[in-house]
Amino acid sequence: MKKFFVAFLISTLASAAEDWPRWRGPNADGGWNPKDIPADIARKEPVRLWKKELSAGFGGVTTSNGRVYVMDRLKTPREIERILCFDAESGTNIWQHSWEVSYGSMDYGTGPRSSVNITDGKAYALGATGVALCLDAVTGQVMWQVDTVKTFGAKIPTWGFAASPVIDGDRVLLHVGAKAGSVIALDKTSGKEVWRGGPDPAGYCTPEIISHAGTRQLIAWGPEHVQSLDPESGQVNWLFPYKITYGVSIAQPLYRDGILLVSGYWHGAKALQLGKSATLLWENQTAICGLMSAPLYKDGVVYMLDKTRGLQAFELKTGRILWSDDNSLTPKESNPQMSLVWMQESTNLAALINANGELVYVTLKPDKREELARWQIIGKTWAHPTFAGNRVFARSDKELSAWRLW
Repeated sequence: MKKFFVAFLISTLASAAEDWPRWRGPNADGGWNPKDIPADIARKEPVRLWKKELSAGFGGVTTSNGRVYVMDRLKTPREIERILCFDAESGTNIWQHSWEVSYGSMDYGTGPRSSVNITDGKAYALGATGVALCLDAVTGQVMWQVDTVKTFGAKIPTWGFAASPVIDGDRVLLHVGAKAGSVIALDKTSGKEVWRGGPDPAGYCTPEIISHAGTRQLIAWGPEHVQSLDPESGQVNWLFPYKITYGVSIAQPLYRDGILLVSGYWHGAKALQLGKSATLLWENQTAICGLMSAPLYKDGVVYMLDKTRGLQAFELKTGRILWSDDNSLTPKESNPQMSLVWMQESTNLAALINANGELVYVTLKPDKREELARWQIIGKTWAHPTFAGNRVFARSDKELSAWRLW
């Protein structure tokens, strides 16, 4: 019995180490860092394990305990959104759950925008029109389902709800701009409201919990403010005004060493020094303008995709730009996108999937970047992939593909 328990524990820990259970990975920071990456990884051509037909959506892929989760939308014979669960090894569709929607005139109305969050054997999701759900992650059985627009007065933004659910203790946090509450906290077991807080309408940015000066804060970037809320009660700690054109607060803010960085397409980057409130440390309204791609950070340097200059490196404390890649890593477009992760942070090795669906290995250093390899693995995509173990799972508007990287 003891040997069985030890084997089970080792198996469970190994499985957990290869999970990507929420948007931007286990710690929601773009950290992958798998073990045993080959020294000649740039020479290892990825091998496709399987692909499955999928319908449209911008939502990312997540994995947990040998299963892969993704959302999409069908228009016929009736308009529905779906959560689909696949076996990670074979690609077999294990279960799916759907609900009726009406996108109407929603801009970029392709499909769901958010990633399914897998926590404690449950799957939490938020559709583009505000339907929030909790399902059994193994069977797909619905535990609860609620329309946040009808029940809580949430207002659908121009491009639909895009923020992924965040689990904090016994609560699931949803950035939906409910009436009198930018973020709403629901009991993760029942779906009942616990609190709501923040003055802003819904933006497109997934909230994040940081710890500053020993205090936990929920950072929710809305169209009008950078908001700090108490994650236990929803009470506002502080607000920093930052009114965004068209409400496109999208890219996840970066917090390190007492500094919170936000960056928008039209009005550029602002670095806030956090104390009891937030004060402006520096800003750059023209040369550091992020959009959708969340940044990476190491040793005082931020690596972030700019709307016109491509991937850039700059100092977090000063905003001094160190280099730009001149749009060599992802196509130069009006809405550039790449999903960027640390593949091996200790050696400055990163991996990304660009808007053309190419997997690119690159080293990122304060003085330079160096592309090591590039492989076509999926069609055009803005969706976040899953990097788990030695595999990547990526989606487009037509398919979900699994690849072994070494």
